[in-house]
Amino acid sequence: MKNFFKALAAFQQEAPQVLKDSKGYGYKYASLPQILKIITPYLSKHKLGFTQLLQGDSIKTIIFHTDSGENIESVVNIPQGVQLKGMNDYQVLGSAITYLRRYALESALGLVSTEDSDAAGEQVTTPKKVQQTAPKKAKKKISSAELKKLCDWVLVDPLERYGRALAEYALTKPQQEVLSTVVKEAQKETVNDITNEQQENIPF
Repeated sequence: MKNFFKALAAFQQEAPQVLKDSKGYGYKYASLPQILKIITPYLSKHKLGFTQLLQGDSIKTIIFHTDSGENIESVVNIPQGVQLKGMNDYQVLGSAITYLRRYALESALGLVSTEDSDAAGEQVTTPKKVQQTAPKKAKKKISSAELKKLCDWVLVDPLERYGRALAEYALTKPQQEVLSTVVKEAQKETVNDITNEQQENIPF
């Protein structure tokens, strides 16, 4: 297969992109005549050829090297029971065969189809804006005296301020333990106060 693949590689390096010249329902595609028009000179140059055979309910695509006879082949099944508006069974079959021939050939030869940029005007790629992320604010280190003030501040609302304190200040491990202990003690006192109040309100 050395001769075949060498010729196929040379063909792929030279063959241009195939322009999508036909319109379907909401999309564009390269028609089979357009594909053949583009690739035939390059196939001939590199001594390549192809044939597409109907075999029962499938289409066999064979790409071959004319000098060595080496070839590759692929088989695709033709969908059955498909109905298209405004077409009889034979027209549906013909449409399916053309469709499958087109894509089987493109796949076997490694062809690429593209939009006609000349017809649509020059396409300009707008560079994406890079979203700049604001630098994170460095956490502030505090002294022992400042830790006491921080504890008093947190105790005003432990549930809300404890998390803020950890997020805003670079506390050492001992400082974190002190703050955590203060908050836990405050919560215990709150629970005890609530329990005592509930006991005082017991009707007996």
